[in-house]
Amino acid sequence: MPRMADTPAAAPAIIALGEPLFEFNRRAGDEGLWLEGHGGDTSNAAIAASRQGARAAYVTALGDDMFGRSILDLWRREGVDASRVKIDAEAPTGLYFVTHGDQGHEFTYRRAGSAASRLGPGDLPETVLGSASVLHVSGISQAVMGPAVEHALALARRQHIVVSYDTNLRLKLWPLERARAAIHSGVAQADIVFTSIDEAETLTGRNDPTLIADFYLGLGPRIILVKLGAQGVFVVADGQARRIAGHTVKAVDATGAGDVFAGAFLAERTAGRDAFSAAAYANAAAALSTTDYGAVAPIPRRPAVDALLRAS
Repeated sequence: MPRMADTPAAAPAIIALGEPLFEFNRRAGDEGLWLEGHGGDTSNAAIAASRQGARAAYVTALGDDMFGRSILDLWRREGVDASRVKIDAEAPTGLYFVTHGDQGHEFTYRRAGSAASRLGPGDLPETVLGSASVLHVSGISQAVMGPAVEHALALARRQHIVVSYDTNLRLKLWPLERARAAIHSGVAQADIVFTSIDEAETLTGRNDPTLIADFYLGLGPRIILVKLGAQGVFVVADGQARRIAGHTVKAVDATGAGDVFAGAFLAERTAGRDAFSAAAYANAAAALSTTDYGAVAPIPRRPAVDALLRAS
């Protein structure tokens, strides 16, 4: 019999839906040494939002194993409400491995048949989802738990909840044509869309941030953020477009940087900031997150982000 993880907390401002993963990260030159950590795109975003002061919650399923328990402990430490996380004793928690080389970081996944992939529409806490200000999902969420994500998106649209969507294309999860159709469908149901210049070119055939933003605006969202890596981010909102420059940092691991951007942006938006101010803040947070190894450990808190912004 599945069970829930914790006692429900106060209504969150941001609810993220997706698959959390336990991480093994091997630093360059450290053959045979794996650092344990945590990841999963929307989980990283929820933690990033919480570290900036937002009330965040997570909806998913975890295996009844040491990896799932470690992720639950992480959310408790980070102040992310995990009270509606389902514990599935018949399926494992997903894992991934990160290695680093001359071509950057490379991921290897062990997530087939994971607990999160078995989460269905009937497992979603509709009352809790309906109480949030923002629902955050991604292309990875869709690939892993498509029916649950579609149900959550439909619920959010009915209840006028802001939908935040990160395209996060992972071709190891599904073929391009299927991914393109599903992701564009998700974008069409969103208010805020995050994408990167590289994955957007694969999905849309466009390699100019303005043309990418125009394409996605045509599907219906109000705010488009095209991440440009070290070059910053291109933002379109309220009929205006602006490019926000990147920050010079000593980057060693970009794992999860885009997720940090999304979480920090949503935290700023739920605090009442305009899209351009929120993007500038998120841009600094994402840059800082690349200065150490792992997806979660380097996520900065507000004082560090504010210091980088003052120094820029």
